[in-house]
Amino acid sequence: MSIQVLKPKFHIDECLAQIRECLEKGWTGSGFKTAEFEQKWKEYTGHKNACFLNSNTSGLHLAVNILKRHCGWQDGDEIISTPITFVSTNHAIMYEKMKPCFADVDEYLCLDPEDVERKINERTRAVAFVGYGGRVGQLDKIIALCKKYDLKLILDAAHMAGTRVNGVFPGTWDGVDVTVYSYQAVKNLPTGDSGMICFADEKFDAECRMVSWMGINKDTYSRTSSKGTYKWNYGVDYLGFKYNGNAIMAAVALAQLPYLDEENAYRRKLCAIYDEVFTENEKIHIIGAPYRDECAFHIYELAVPDREGLLAELAKHDIYGGVHYRDNTEFSMYTYAQGTCPKAHEITQHLITMPLHLYLDEEDVREIANIVNAYVK
Repeated sequence: MSIQVLKPKFHIDECLAQIRECLEKGWTGSGFKTAEFEQKWKEYTGHKNACFLNSNTSGLHLAVNILKRHCGWQDGDEIISTPITFVSTNHAIMYEKMKPCFADVDEYLCLDPEDVERKINERTRAVAFVGYGGRVGQLDKIIALCKKYDLKLILDAAHMAGTRVNGVFPGTWDGVDVTVYSYQAVKNLPTGDSGMICFADEKFDAECRMVSWMGINKDTYSRTSSKGTYKWNYGVDYLGFKYNGNAIMAAVALAQLPYLDEENAYRRKLCAIYDEVFTENEKIHIIGAPYRDECAFHIYELAVPDREGLLAELAKHDIYGGVHYRDNTEFSMYTYAQGTCPKAHEITQHLITMPLHLYLDEEDVREIANIVNAYVK
């Protein structure tokens, strides 16, 4: 049987029971389960606000859209971001005709605070911090910089479902203006695809609910009474988007959430085995994680001298690694920033993502690690 780099585990009976409620009630759109999951997510994380969406990408766009409107940002203004991320992070900035300004990464492949400060200029309006692989990096120092220079902070927490620091979710820290999570198909809390946006400011949350539903000031669920009476009249106050999440995806998320901490703990256990096997190999660079015992570890990364050769060697054993991510400044729309982040560019030539999912056992991980060690001599 082949071993894939990522493979979600669904608690099928619980998921089907939650979905059945939606089908029996005849409500599969926004409301009902989406409202329930928003409440459960707030209770789980400590966020004061949570708005369920159809993806993390939608949430990142809404974050930029709403902050731009309220803060008076102009087209061409800059948001400092990372080149090691899925392109959603930087596309969301471009959607609003703003410019991603790329800063280099640190040892955790998160934004390097020193380079972030070097990149701040008169057009800088915000920082988009990516919690790479679930890692918190040096987020505390990025928060301090944002306060020092009066910048907004967007936390792309696509990989961070369940990550804590001393028991606290980083997205709830003072100084984080908005946090966006992902429940995409292979994430730690998987659905088909969905996400959550958590604004620190309640008025932004209220606006987000309208903007994510085409700018309409009353969604369909809130216009339907407990007696089934439908109130047809509503207003449209914003040029909004069709970014709302639906009850089916929320139902899956509700079924998966009770298992998230237990499953993240198992991921950490598998990562510890990788660490143990690789630690004596001088040619293998393990990407570390601060607060390792509370990291969600969506992915486990190595840097090796010959990535392509290693990928091919693993494939011979029906084991498939991945690459997360290609340096975004190599993409045609971001080539204006080529050469500005030398650390990121260098390491992305060597990064490989090891298989890490809940269908692997300890013996599987040791076997994979031994094959890697034997190749990387």
